[in-house]
Amino acid sequence: MYQGIKLFGKWEFTGIEVRDPGLRRYICLKPITIPYTGGRHEHRKFGKADVPIVERFANQLMRPGKNTGKKIKAIKIVKNTFDLVYLKTGRNPIEVLVRAVENAAPCEDVTKVVYGGIVYFKAVDISPTRRLDLALRWIVEGARKAAWKNPKTIDECLADELILAADGNAKSYAIQKRDELERIAAASR
Repeated sequence: MYQGIKLFGKWEFTGIEVRDPGLRRYICLKPITIPYTGGRHEHRKFGKADVPIVERFANQLMRPGKNTGKKIKAIKIVKNTFDLVYLKTGRNPIEVLVRAVENAAPCEDVTKVVYGGIVYFKAVDISPTRRLDLALRWIVEGARKAAWKNPKTIDECLADELILAADGNAKSYAIQKRDELERIAAASR
Protein backbone atom coordinates (compact mmCIF):
# COMPACT_ATOMS: atom_id res chain seq x y z
CA MET A 1 0.00 0.00 0.00
CA TYR A 2 2.77 2.44 0.95
CA GLN A 3 5.29 1.08 -1.55
CA GLY A 4 8.03 3.51 -2.47
CA ILE A 5 6.97 6.44 -0.26
CA LYS A 6 10.09 8.09 1.16
CA LEU A 7 10.44 11.04 3.52
CA PHE A 8 11.66 14.05 1.49
CA GLY A 9 12.18 11.57 -1.38
CA LYS A 10 15.24 10.12 0.41
CA TRP A 11 14.56 8.24 3.65
CA GLU A 12 12.79 4.87 3.90
CA PHE A 13 10.38 4.08 6.73
CA THR A 14 10.73 0.32 6.23
CA GLY A 15 12.86 -1.70 8.62
CA ILE A 16 12.57 0.77 11.51
CA GLU A 17 11.43 -0.89 14.71
CA VAL A 18 10.45 0.78 17.98
CA ARG A 19 12.20 -1.19 20.73
CA ASP A 20 10.46 0.43 23.71
CA PRO A 21 7.17 -1.48 24.19
CA GLY A 22 5.55 1.45 26.01
CA LEU A 23 6.18 3.87 23.15
CA ARG A 24 5.43 1.44 20.30
CA ARG A 25 1.78 2.48 19.99
CA TYR A 26 2.57 6.21 20.12
CA ILE A 27 5.49 6.53 17.70
CA CYS A 28 3.80 6.64 14.29
CA LEU A 29 6.02 5.52 11.42
CA LYS A 30 3.42 5.78 8.65
CA PRO A 31 5.25 6.63 5.40
CA ILE A 32 4.84 10.22 4.23
CA THR A 33 6.68 12.38 1.71
CA ILE A 34 6.35 15.70 3.55
CA PRO A 35 5.53 15.82 7.30
CA TYR A 36 2.43 17.97 7.04
CA THR A 37 -0.95 16.47 7.98
CA GLY A 38 -2.76 19.76 8.50
CA GLY A 39 -4.04 19.04 12.00
CA ARG A 40 -6.47 16.28 11.03
CA HIS A 41 -5.85 14.62 14.40
CA GLU A 42 -6.98 17.53 16.50
CA HIS A 43 -10.60 16.67 17.30
CA ARG A 44 -10.07 12.99 18.11
CA LYS A 45 -9.11 11.63 21.51
CA PHE A 46 -5.47 10.49 21.43
CA GLY A 47 -5.37 11.62 17.81
CA LYS A 48 -1.82 12.90 18.07
CA ALA A 49 -0.65 9.28 18.40
CA ASP A 50 -1.44 8.96 14.68
CA VAL A 51 0.66 11.98 13.69
CA PRO A 52 3.98 10.87 12.15
CA ILE A 53 6.92 11.23 14.56
CA VAL A 54 8.81 13.43 12.08
CA GLU A 55 5.92 15.91 11.98
CA ARG A 56 5.70 16.01 15.78
CA PHE A 57 9.45 16.70 15.81
CA ALA A 58 8.97 19.56 13.32
CA ASN A 59 6.07 20.93 15.38
CA GLN A 60 8.35 21.21 18.42
CA LEU A 61 10.61 23.53 16.42
CA MET A 62 7.75 26.04 16.11
CA ARG A 63 7.40 26.55 19.86
CA PRO A 64 9.03 29.86 20.87
CA GLY A 65 7.30 33.14 20.09
CA LYS A 66 8.90 34.33 16.87
CA ASN A 67 8.80 30.88 15.21
CA THR A 68 5.16 30.14 16.02
CA GLY A 69 3.28 28.91 12.96
CA LYS A 70 6.25 28.81 10.61
CA LYS A 71 5.88 25.15 9.73
CA ILE A 72 7.61 25.28 6.34
CA LYS A 73 10.67 26.77 8.05
CA ALA A 74 10.56 23.97 10.65
CA ILE A 75 10.26 21.31 7.93
CA LYS A 76 13.29 22.76 6.12
CA ILE A 77 15.28 22.64 9.36
CA VAL A 78 14.28 18.98 9.85
CA LYS A 79 15.23 18.15 6.25
CA ASN A 80 18.68 19.76 6.63
CA THR A 81 19.13 18.09 10.02
CA PHE A 82 18.37 14.67 8.57
CA ASP A 83 20.89 15.26 5.76
CA LEU A 84 23.54 16.17 8.36
CA VAL A 85 22.70 13.13 10.51
CA TYR A 86 23.12 10.87 7.48
CA LEU A 87 26.45 12.48 6.57
CA LYS A 88 27.79 12.14 10.13
CA THR A 89 26.56 8.62 10.94
CA GLY A 90 25.66 6.91 7.67
CA ARG A 91 22.45 5.67 9.32
CA ASN A 92 18.81 6.32 8.42
CA PRO A 93 17.93 9.62 10.16
CA ILE A 94 14.38 8.43 10.95
CA GLU A 95 15.85 5.51 12.89
CA VAL A 96 18.26 7.88 14.67
CA LEU A 97 15.26 10.05 15.67
CA VAL A 98 13.36 7.03 17.01
CA ARG A 99 16.40 5.85 19.04
CA ALA A 100 16.92 9.37 20.41
CA VAL A 101 13.29 9.60 21.52
CA GLU A 102 13.44 6.15 23.13
CA ASN A 103 16.60 7.04 25.05
CA ALA A 104 15.44 10.50 26.13
CA ALA A 105 11.95 9.49 27.28
CA PRO A 106 11.73 9.44 31.11
CA CYS A 107 9.87 6.63 32.90
CA GLU A 108 9.16 8.31 36.25
CA ASP A 109 8.19 11.78 37.43
CA VAL A 110 7.19 13.36 40.72
CA THR A 111 3.86 14.79 41.76
CA LYS A 112 2.98 17.04 44.66
CA VAL A 113 0.81 15.51 47.39
CA VAL A 114 -0.80 17.77 50.01
CA TYR A 115 -1.90 15.91 53.12
CA GLY A 116 -3.12 17.87 56.12
CA GLY A 117 -1.25 21.03 55.16
CA ILE A 118 2.02 19.14 54.59
CA VAL A 119 3.38 19.03 51.06
CA TYR A 120 5.54 16.15 49.93
CA PHE A 121 6.53 14.68 46.57
CA LYS A 122 5.72 11.19 45.38
CA ALA A 123 7.20 9.28 42.45
CA VAL A 124 4.72 8.29 39.73
CA ASP A 125 4.92 6.56 36.36
CA ILE A 126 4.56 8.74 33.25
CA SER A 127 2.05 8.02 30.48
CA PRO A 128 3.57 7.12 27.09
CA THR A 129 2.26 10.25 25.37
CA ARG A 130 3.86 12.49 27.97
CA ARG A 131 7.11 10.51 27.74
CA LEU A 132 7.17 11.12 23.99
CA ASP A 133 6.28 14.81 24.35
CA LEU A 134 9.00 15.40 26.96
CA ALA A 135 11.65 13.61 24.89
CA LEU A 136 10.88 15.63 21.75
CA ARG A 137 10.74 18.88 23.72
CA TRP A 138 14.10 18.25 25.42
CA ILE A 139 15.85 17.30 22.16
CA VAL A 140 14.72 20.53 20.47
CA GLU A 141 15.36 22.61 23.60
CA GLY A 142 18.93 21.27 23.84
CA ALA A 143 19.60 22.14 20.20
CA ARG A 144 18.12 25.60 20.66
CA LYS A 145 20.33 26.28 23.70
CA ALA A 146 23.41 24.99 21.84
CA ALA A 147 22.70 27.26 18.85
CA TRP A 148 22.12 30.37 20.98
CA LYS A 149 24.95 32.90 20.48
CA ASN A 150 26.93 30.29 18.55
CA PRO A 151 28.13 30.33 14.93
CA LYS A 152 26.67 26.83 14.44
CA THR A 153 23.22 26.78 12.85
CA ILE A 154 20.17 25.20 14.47
CA ASP A 155 20.40 22.40 11.88
CA GLU A 156 23.91 21.43 12.99
CA CYS A 157 23.06 21.65 16.69
CA LEU A 158 19.90 19.59 16.19
CA ALA A 159 21.85 16.93 14.30
CA ASP A 160 24.45 16.76 17.09
CA GLU A 161 21.74 16.52 19.76
CA LEU A 162 19.93 13.75 17.87
CA ILE A 163 23.13 11.73 17.43
CA LEU A 164 24.14 12.12 21.08
CA ALA A 165 20.66 11.22 22.34
CA ALA A 166 20.44 8.22 20.00
CA ASP A 167 23.71 6.90 21.39
CA GLY A 168 22.59 7.55 24.98
CA ASN A 169 25.53 9.88 25.53
CA ALA A 170 25.47 11.84 28.81
CA LYS A 171 26.57 15.01 26.93
CA SER A 172 23.11 15.21 25.36
CA TYR A 173 20.82 17.80 26.95
CA ALA A 174 17.81 15.50 26.64
CA ILE A 175 19.60 12.61 28.37
CA GLN A 176 20.74 14.96 31.16
CA LYS A 177 17.16 16.17 31.72
CA ARG A 178 15.86 12.59 31.76
CA ASP A 179 18.51 11.52 34.28
CA GLU A 180 17.77 14.53 36.48
CA LEU A 181 14.02 13.86 36.48
CA GLU A 182 14.45 10.16 37.24
CA ARG A 183 16.99 10.94 40.00
CA ILE A 184 14.49 13.28 41.70
CA ALA A 185 11.76 10.62 41.31
CA ALA A 186 14.00 7.94 42.83
CA ALA A 187 14.72 10.20 45.81
CA SER A 188 10.99 10.70 46.48
CA ARG A 189 9.92 7.07 46.53
